[in-house]
This record gives sequence, structure tokens and C-alpha cells, in this order.
Amino acid sequence: MSTERKVVRTRDVMTDEFDVIDGLMTVADAVKIFRDKDARVLIINKRHDDDEYGMILLSDIAKKVVAKDRSPERVNVYEVMAKPVISVDPHMDIRYCARLFENFGLAHAPVIENEKVLGIVSYRSMVLKGLQDN
Repeated sequence: MSTERKVVRTRDVMTDEFDVIDGLMTVADAVKIFRDKDARVLIINKRHDDDEYGMILLSDIAKKVVAKDRSPERVNVYEVMAKPVISVDPHMDIRYCARLFENFGLAHAPVIENEKVLGIVSYRSMVLKGLQDN
């Protein structure tokens, strides 16, 4: 009796609802987007073709702005974002994606194909969407 496991890919569990912002935006403006969109992560757009995407989480703001008593109105996103970010291929099996997250201490990653962000994958999406049919 063969029990072949169905491969669940990152594209199957990623969210394609995400916001892309400019790195010159202030942290105060980014926080407003986090709040208004109930976002967990924001992607920072490339400035030019040879640039890389960035990413910012609320934890980045907490550690680099709140904890250091910096003014969110005077700090730009590029000062506290992560860049470059580790991205994930949309065809990657979520088992390997989860291992990648563990190996590098990630909780979220952009799903990128042909240098374009398709979505965001997270532990949350891997577990809640990836295990629903098992």
C-alpha cells in the first residue's frame, strides 16, 4: 500500500495580500499601514534594477525604534528594515521552507519568482493552510 505524500508548495500557502512601500517612508507612516491593513509584514520596494527587496516587521520597529527611544516620525523605514531578505521560490515544498526558516531564524519570507514578489509565506500560513488537508 503506497501512501504518497501530496507535496504542498509555498505558492499554495502564501498570502498574496501584502503591501509594498518605499524605504524613504517614515516609520510612523509604516505603522499606520500596519494598523490600517492589519499587516504582519511590509515589503520595501527596490530603488532600481540592481537593488534588492527589503522587509520590515513590527518586531523590527519595536527593537530599533521603540526600545531605543527614537522618534518614529524622524526615522525612515530604510534605517530599520532587513535588506537583503532571504526569499523563497514559489515551487519549494513547505517542508523545506519550514527547515529554511528554522535554519535562519525566519518567521516570514517573500515568495519571489522572476525578480517579482508574488506573496509572503510564514510559519502561520504553512501550518494553517499547509496542513488543512492532512
